[in-house]
Amino acid sequence: MRVLRNVFRRRLRAFLTIFGITIGVLALVVMGAMAEKMQLLVDGGTDYYADKVSVTAESGMGGFGTDPLPMSLIDEIESVDGVARASGSIGMMLDEEPSAVSMGVPANIQGTDFRGEGYDTYGVDIAQGRHLEPSDIGKVVVGADLIEKLDASVGGTVQIRGEEYEVVGIMEKTLSAPDMAVMMPLAEAQHIFAQQLPPAVRDSIDEHEIVTGVTVYPEAGVDPDALATTIENEIGDVTAMGPAGFKTSVEEPLKIFNQIIYAIALLSLVIGGLSVINTMTMAVAERTREIGIRKSIGATRTAVLRQFVSESAVIGLLGGLAGLGLGAILVYLANSAGAASATRLFLITERLAIGSVAFAMVLGVLAGLYPAWHASSLNPVKALRYE
Repeated sequence: MRVLRNVFRRRLRAFLTIFGITIGVLALVVMGAMAEKMQLLVDGGTDYYADKVSVTAESGMGGFGTDPLPMSLIDEIESVDGVARASGSIGMMLDEEPSAVSMGVPANIQGTDFRGEGYDTYGVDIAQGRHLEPSDIGKVVVGADLIEKLDASVGGTVQIRGEEYEVVGIMEKTLSAPDMAVMMPLAEAQHIFAQQLPPAVRDSIDEHEIVTGVTVYPEAGVDPDALATTIENEIGDVTAMGPAGFKTSVEEPLKIFNQIIYAIALLSLVIGGLSVINTMTMAVAERTREIGIRKSIGATRTAVLRQFVSESAVIGLLGGLAGLGLGAILVYLANSAGAASATRLFLITERLAIGSVAFAMVLGVLAGLYPAWHASSLNPVKALRYE
């Protein structure tokens, strides 16, 4: 309590100093929450690609493609040495006219031919209802982040591209890409995909003979990255991507982006730390005679040093807690505002919350070290004569 009383001797100055730390932590929490959400998306992709190869048209990027491929490609790929199974899929945006600016994974449709069952080690649990089955017609499973956007409930129906589908399952929240997906049988997705093609193209193809991607499962002991190279060499006119390709195209650029985000946030927090130095320096000057009295009656340099470091630590802690609270409110409001459009860009993790407050407290201690050292070094006789 004595530390708090000392901190708030000059209430306005104390509040302004704490406010400076608060703004820095607020920036760290909000920008860090964006980085944490994007990192989880990438981590999910890393887990997904850990043991498989994704094949798309040559224009595909990051394992995602939108150009049609013939279903005969599945048999061609399965004839390649080292391939245990190949599964065709259709992937496309959920909205016909998606937002021009999208952070993270946009809402999408995924159609599957179920050929990967028993081979895929990356699975998503069902929170309500059941998984899709090959015999399902006119049925879908909805990702956790699309429930509000589609007004989805098990047993109810949802409108997708003008068509009505029955919801048989709601996926467990994963905080990764599946949260933004609507899963349906391949035939349903093929029909939707064909409808968005130009009439001339649509009339020249059989909608039931196209896919936009092929997922390849290697045989036991076969390196997926080596298999990706083999597929590209033997099949031609396709892009095959394994775990290393995903890391190069997505994970490494994100690390740079996250570093920039955290650097900007930390800079604002360090600027807030400068106000702690100023406040503690003024506090030492104002309490010079008090320090002289304490030292003259036996207070050690360590005791004086500890007193002022404790005060600066409390300023950092209070600013950190206030910044975390305001950041959490802002993140909640931003995610709530984007819930209707399935745009949840922020995620406050435990490590971000603890790290933000801890960093603010450490910054307060470091900022208070010089003023505290100066106070502990004062000559008691000179301090008593200070005016």
